[in-house]
Amino acid sequence: MSDAAASVDAEPGRIDVLDGRLADEPGLARATVQVILGLMQRDARVLRREFASFLTRTIAQPLLFVFVFAYVFPRIGQDIGGVGGAEGFATVLVPGLVAVAVIFQGIIAVALPLSNEFGSTLEIEDRIMAPVPVGVVAVEKILFGALQSVLAGVVVLPMVLLVPATPVELEIASIPLLLTVTVLSALLSGALGLALGTYVSPRQIGLMFSIVVLPLTFLGAVYYPWAALDSLPWLQYAVLANPLVYVSEGLRAALTPTIETMPPAAFLSALVLSLTALTAAGLHGFLRRTIG
Repeated sequence: MSDAAASVDAEPGRIDVLDGRLADEPGLARATVQVILGLMQRDARVLRREFASFLTRTIAQPLLFVFVFAYVFPRIGQDIGGVGGAEGFATVLVPGLVAVAVIFQGIIAVALPLSNEFGSTLEIEDRIMAPVPVGVVAVEKILFGALQSVLAGVVVLPMVLLVPATPVELEIASIPLLLTVTVLSALLSGALGLALGTYVSPRQIGLMFSIVVLPLTFLGAVYYPWAALDSLPWLQYAVLANPLVYVSEGLRAALTPTIETMPPAAFLSALVLSLTALTAAGLHGFLRRTIG
C-alpha cells in the first residue's frame, strides 16, 4: 500500500498506517487495551504455572546476602558497612536488596524470555500478529515485567526484615514518595529488560550477567548509600550512569529516612529520565528486531 493510499479517509473516522498496519483510530485505543490485557492474562497464566521458579529466583540472592552480611557477620563480631557499624549496615542493606530484587526481576522476566522468543521459539511472531501497532507488544512486556518487579519487592521486603541479627530502623517517610518510587522503579526495570533483551544477542545472553548485571549490583548503591562515596568523588559521579543507584536511593529515602540519601528531586528526575531513555531504546530495538 502506498503512502498516499494509506492517508486517504475511507470514512469519517481516520484510517492511518501504524507500523505497517491499517488501523481505524477510533477503535485503536480499545483494541490496544484489549490486546495488552489479553497478552498479560496469557503471561499471568504462565507465571502461575512457574510460581515456584519465580519465588526461587526472586529470594535466592537477597536472602543469601542478608543472611551473610546482616546475620552471620554481626553474630561473629565482624563489623561491616561503616555506617553506624553492623546495626547501621542492616538498615542500609534492606532497601538496597529490595532495589536489586526489583531490577533483577525486570531483567529476568523480560530480557530472558525475549532472548528465547527471538532466538529459538520464535513465539514473538505470533504476538506481533495482533491487530495493533507492533510497539504495543513491547509496551505489554514492560508493563508485565513491572508487575513482576513490584511482586518481587513485596516478597523480598519482609524476608530481609526478619533475617538480620540487629534491628532494622524501617520507617515509611512518605507514602506518596514510596508509591512514586515503586512505580517508576518497576517500569524502569521492565524497560531495562526490554532494552537488554532486544540489543543483546541470544547467544550472548549468559555473558550479559557478567558484564551488565554484576556491575549494576556492586556499583548500584545497594550495600552503601551514595553519599558514602564522597571520599571517592570520581566513583561517586561515575556511578550516576547506573539506574540502580536511583532505585536504591529512592527506596532508602522512602523506607529508611535516618540514612542520608540524594534529594528526592534528584533521584525522581533521574528515574524519569532513565525510564524515558530505556523505553525509547527498548522500543527501537524491538521494532528493529521484529519489522526492521
